[in-house]
Amino acid sequence: MIPKIVRRGLPLLLIAALSGCNTVVMNPTGDIAKQQADLISISVWLMLLIIIPVMILTVLFAWRYRSGANAKYEPDWDHSTKLELIIWGAPLLIIIVLGVITWVSTHKLDPYRPLDRIDANRPIAASVKPLEVQVVALDWKWLFIYPEQGIASVNHLVTPIDVPVRFKITSSTVMNTFYIPTLAGMIYAMPGMETELNAVLNKTGNYQGLSANFSGDGFSHMKFAYKGVTAGEFDSWVAEMKNNPGTLDRADYLVLEKPSAKEPVRHYGQVEPALFNRILNRCVSEGTMCMNQQMHDDHKRNQMAAAIRQLPKDANKSLLAEAIEMCVAPFNTVKK
Repeated sequence: MIPKIVRRGLPLLLIAALSGCNTVVMNPTGDIAKQQADLISISVWLMLLIIIPVMILTVLFAWRYRSGANAKYEPDWDHSTKLELIIWGAPLLIIIVLGVITWVSTHKLDPYRPLDRIDANRPIAASVKPLEVQVVALDWKWLFIYPEQGIASVNHLVTPIDVPVRFKITSSTVMNTFYIPTLAGMIYAMPGMETELNAVLNKTGNYQGLSANFSGDGFSHMKFAYKGVTAGEFDSWVAEMKNNPGTLDRADYLVLEKPSAKEPVRHYGQVEPALFNRILNRCVSEGTMCMNQQMHDDHKRNQMAAAIRQLPKDANKSLLAEAIEMCVAPFNTVKK
């Protein structure tokens, strides 16, 4: 039998245990994540305006109309206009407010929308160019390519603070989610598709990113180190990376994309141009047609076929069809 004093102390023990939790989602260091955390807080407090009174009234009614309380007995009561207004009016107003907040926030926090501020007090000048980072979700690791710097890393992401970052995200095989809780919300990574996330980090430090979408055996280890540094430290890191003898080309990528878990951090001082676009269009292997070229050729064929159908009946359509095939002869083009 547990002593009474111990039973009373159990809630305090639970609170003490929770006090050690790292609530990074509600205490982030990125401006986008902060706005999302504020949105959660506002929504919770608005809903508590209904939930708390309902919980209190539940206990109050149970106490007031308990057996032997001598409460007023009104078996014929069936309506109260004031009570109806309170019951329906208050929730309706809260739903309207939540709807307005959701509408505004959905557009303001659109991950594809370029940033217009560093934080609540510092807007971004129109001349500021975001840092581009290309993200590839592999089985079960993350590849980060810095196209402007010509470097790449595996399971290690570094960005400067107070600088807008534009992530372009895709996947090699299955769907994943790119998620850095301290920076912004999670964004899906899908094979053959490119998603985007615009975000900014406001405080230096070591953080963690992860995949939040189950993708197979190594999913639980699909995490990466994220470091926020000053602009000067970032430049030094890039210079150090460029001295790395490793080169990430198509052949190396085909080896890297093979399934593996607990992959150690790896750096590349050089990256083959347009590698991300080949990954995106699924044409890394030699002799494989890129998806964008295939879709372009199919579109041209459909246009030509539609034009042929509009020709007079006596036109030599077979010769025109052969000309179409010659005009759209397959060849690979990858955006630089």
